[in-house]
Amino acid sequence: MRLTLALLLLPAVPFVPLSAPAFAQAASAAAPAFAQAASAAAPAATQDAALLQFLDQAFDERVKLHPETQTQLGFKTDYDRLDDYTDATAVREQALAERQLKDMRARFRPDQLGESARVSYRLFEYEVERERASARFRKLRLPVTTNGSPAGDIPVLLINNHKVDSVADAAAYIARLRDTERVMREVTALMREQAAAGIIPNKVNFAPARADARRVITGAPFDDGADSTLLADFRKKVGALDAPAATKEKLIADARAALTGPFKRGYDALFAALDEIEPQSKGNFGAWSLPGGDAYYADRLKSSTTTSLTADQIHQLGLDQVAAIRKEMEAIKREVGFTGTLEQFFDSIRTDPKFKYPNTEAGREEYLADARAVIASVMATAPRYFRVLPKAALEVRAVEKWREGTAPTAFYNPPSADGSRPGIYYVNLVDMNQTQKVQVAGIAAHEGAPGHHFQIARQQELAGVPKFRKFGGYGAYMEGWGLYSERLAGEMGVYKDPYAKFGMLSLQVWRAIRLVLDTGIHSKRWTREQAIAYFKANSSVSDTDIAREVDRYFNWPGQATSYMVGQLKIAELRARAERELGPRFDIRDFHEAVLSEGALPLDVLEEQVGRYIAAKRKG
Repeated sequence: MRLTLALLLLPAVPFVPLSAPAFAQAASAAAPAFAQAASAAAPAATQDAALLQFLDQAFDERVKLHPETQTQLGFKTDYDRLDDYTDATAVREQALAERQLKDMRARFRPDQLGESARVSYRLFEYEVERERASARFRKLRLPVTTNGSPAGDIPVLLINNHKVDSVADAAAYIARLRDTERVMREVTALMREQAAAGIIPNKVNFAPARADARRVITGAPFDDGADSTLLADFRKKVGALDAPAATKEKLIADARAALTGPFKRGYDALFAALDEIEPQSKGNFGAWSLPGGDAYYADRLKSSTTTSLTADQIHQLGLDQVAAIRKEMEAIKREVGFTGTLEQFFDSIRTDPKFKYPNTEAGREEYLADARAVIASVMATAPRYFRVLPKAALEVRAVEKWREGTAPTAFYNPPSADGSRPGIYYVNLVDMNQTQKVQVAGIAAHEGAPGHHFQIARQQELAGVPKFRKFGGYGAYMEGWGLYSERLAGEMGVYKDPYAKFGMLSLQVWRAIRLVLDTGIHSKRWTREQAIAYFKANSSVSDTDIAREVDRYFNWPGQATSYMVGQLKIAELRARAERELGPRFDIRDFHEAVLSEGALPLDVLEEQVGRYIAAKRKG
């Protein structure tokens, strides 16, 4: 598996509770007991520091295999290279992880570590064991789908992450443009190998993937139009350099040559592979249709939920949640005086012009301004709900035009490790006719604040936590926090009217629908049409977003189940804390208990909250 800043999704593993030191109960034994605890503390602290160093070195070893990850983290090592996309790298990385695990077990004993270090030890085991279990399915993962491809990922890396502070940095940018041809040949070789084994992308993938790639090579120097996105970016970055004009002119000329030469040849190779493989695609099918597909999907569910829930259990959970949220939506419908059915209310939200922004650049700017206002309002009230806020800034941006076709509706990009790049909440504004005003606040709460930014940026800023925990994560926890934050935003006063609250509920039911559809598609063999019909019958989400979402579920087995499973666990733990602590419950302390160790598998999170409750009781 290629190491990126994407989430490392791990399964639930039984976790031994971390007990507090036992103290002698007899008064006469109190002093010796405390002396013994104090003498044990120093060796534990030493071991904790040694483990932290070991795990950070292990992370650095793996990052060395991935130049793109180095850049995403804000480093300039291997700045002139892109990743190796061959299977050999995946095999080499797994072997490295196994060696690191063996070394860790030989050097450290969990019972000689402090509490947080013990968590790190066990989580490192989780990661390697999960990767080992998933390794046999690695060639079932398609590199080019509606969820993205190197044709979009490479421009994103260069534009958003590759800083040009010197002539050498600019030369490295050009080298990466040239290296794109190698990447595309490696990717297309894998695509052909997969196709020969009967692993063929669904029909829905080809047109969007091809269209987005075409946009990258539209404009100068590929044609007579205005500068293409990449040339415009490079020209702007080089223009800001303190360098002689002749040097800048040569850099731009070299970039143009790289774009029209090896870069363009790489994209042409991708188009050729898509054209060759597309006729072999017979329709749109779930993971069950792949060789070993049932086992693959079971593995994906373990990774995505960090539980042992089966597809049938998750499917039923989704049906139950859809029914419960529909009742909440019915109450909003009555509050605003709508007299038709809930389905008719959905259609009204989808189609009534008062719920739309103009499908213009001005309309897009209005959306972004509204989203930024939501973020600002959360920041103003956040100290009443959180003990610690992230230091990194948060920006709201529209998805770039050249990747609108394959980008999701909204998503979050973490800050860089060095703090030079802020957290970014991206929103896809490709068609404002399909964008709903009622959802703006809820989406901003999930993707921005108090959602992903408060959790992911905060995680990266944790002290004494190994890098693999700072920059990795667990989908059920991270997406569960994002979904929990949509409800929390209501407590924070974000939703100013019933329609905004309905927009939040439409996002909640969206994630409940995901439980039904993901399992329906990949386990119960639902068709694309069946999935779209169920989605439309139970939400006010626009037709464009519904189609985009369903295609995402087809292409990313299991991932869509993480959100609601995680949210329900966090909500359950909060209810337990409120019940058991009574007047001692403080929402700031609960949120600190959830966030202070970074992302955790759900069973480990439950134990973390249990320790917080026990400590509060004693206090």
